[in-house]
Amino acid sequence: MSLDHPDGLTRLRHIVHRLRAPGGCPWDMEQTHETLIPHVLEEAYEVVDAIKSGNPELICEELGDLLLQPVLHAEIASETGAFDLDKMAHGLSEKLIRRHPHVFGEASAATSDAVLTQWDAIKRQEKGTQKEGMLHGVGSGLPALMRGQKLQKKAARVGFDWPDAGPVFGKLREEIAELEEAVAKGETAAMEEELGDLLFSVVNLARKLGIDSEPALAAANEKFVRRFHAIEEKLTNAGKKLGECTLEEMDAAWDAVKRESKGS
Repeated sequence: MSLDHPDGLTRLRHIVHRLRAPGGCPWDMEQTHETLIPHVLEEAYEVVDAIKSGNPELICEELGDLLLQPVLHAEIASETGAFDLDKMAHGLSEKLIRRHPHVFGEASAATSDAVLTQWDAIKRQEKGTQKEGMLHGVGSGLPALMRGQKLQKKAARVGFDWPDAGPVFGKLREEIAELEEAVAKGETAAMEEELGDLLFSVVNLARKLGIDSEPALAAANEKFVRRFHAIEEKLTNAGKKLGECTLEEMDAAWDAVKRESKGS
């Protein structure tokens, strides 16, 4: 088994096999499908960050790190005979052919919407869920914001949707009022429920505006980090320590940073 194989994917498989083999890497040998879950998520998010950077070299590097995950999972599974990388690849190939009958068969799908509708129908037939609800199992492993948007898209495909974003603003005001009422009553369970409804409506507004809610929130997080670092620097330059400042001082620094960032 050569570690210098000219084919890149074959070389990677050989390296991963060596890492898992007796005398290999202790960390790699200890891994299971379950212990790798956080690493799959972390690598996927790092790919997202790389794509946002627009740097082709970084995108290539991070996609390579993500590629390690299915190769490592396949190696783990092959040790018990469950499956291997070839079985994964052939399974995916067959699925792509089955779910693109407008390319590999006689079906017709002239638009992206038609392709997605056809894909869903084939998927439900394959999984035997035709008699289940349309949202059965949709995005169950996704983060909540992403799953909410995916559920809403599915429902919209059968017409369960407002014509534009206008009514969603009214729904947001309604949900805020219901949350305020729950807060006034001090009902913890009701507050959690109404807050969830409000978040779901915000996700729906994002969808109607053509915005992905997960990246939008991620961008807001990064903006908060940048601005908070800036107020730390501003207060330090003024001879003040963050933990010793009053809320009014921190608010004033925040507003100044906000004005400066919008003016630049």
